[in-house]
Amino acid sequence: MDDDALLTEQMAYYRAGAAEYDRPYAQREDLRELLAAVDDLPIAGDVLELACGTGQWTSSLAARGRSVTAVDAAAEVLALARARTASATVRFVEADLFTWRPSRRYDTVFFAFWLSHVPPARLPGFWNTVASALAPGGRAVFIDDGPAAAAEEEVLSGGPTPEAVRRLDDGSRYRIVKVFHDPSSLTADLAALGWSAHIRLVAGNFIGVAEPPATAA
Repeated sequence: MDDDALLTEQMAYYRAGAAEYDRPYAQREDLRELLAAVDDLPIAGDVLELACGTGQWTSSLAARGRSVTAVDAAAEVLALARARTASATVRFVEADLFTWRPSRRYDTVFFAFWLSHVPPARLPGFWNTVASALAPGGRAVFIDDGPAAAAEEEVLSGGPTPEAVRRLDDGSRYRIVKVFHDPSSLTADLAALGWSAHIRLVAGNFIGVAEPPATAA
């Protein structure tokens, strides 16, 4: 399966499973710890949230920033995010993150559990988009699964892009992109792209803060 087809199936999974999206946040203590950790992260000013999902992180970002622009491609999860988020400083945008380009710059670009859904071949382009979205002095803040999370997924091998299978309550089956980044390797990959990053493991997940190449400003 090529990346385009895989990303189409990944989108179908999140649209079909919108009602099940929040379940892990109720079941997993590590996710609740990560939600609380946002208060200690360098989130400030105007914030761009990529792949906001059902808005689990959006209200916390709004409490720290001046404004939040929250983007997701799935209308079904955005509807839940809008219902959850009462802040007047939050604006939601429905857009495909692989084609959408922001019309302005932000002080913080935040994304949680999205980087692992970006095919490796598209990572340089993705980080270029993040850099172009940052105002001078801005930073990217990101959270995702660590390598140990692979044991909890139905991982598929042999394909050019790392994949996993996700199943919904109705028994339907979807392939998604799932890259389990090692923090040290990801730090090195970002350095090769000109970024300066600090990435740390927290309860099996990782939290990263990165500054873009000087030329991006």
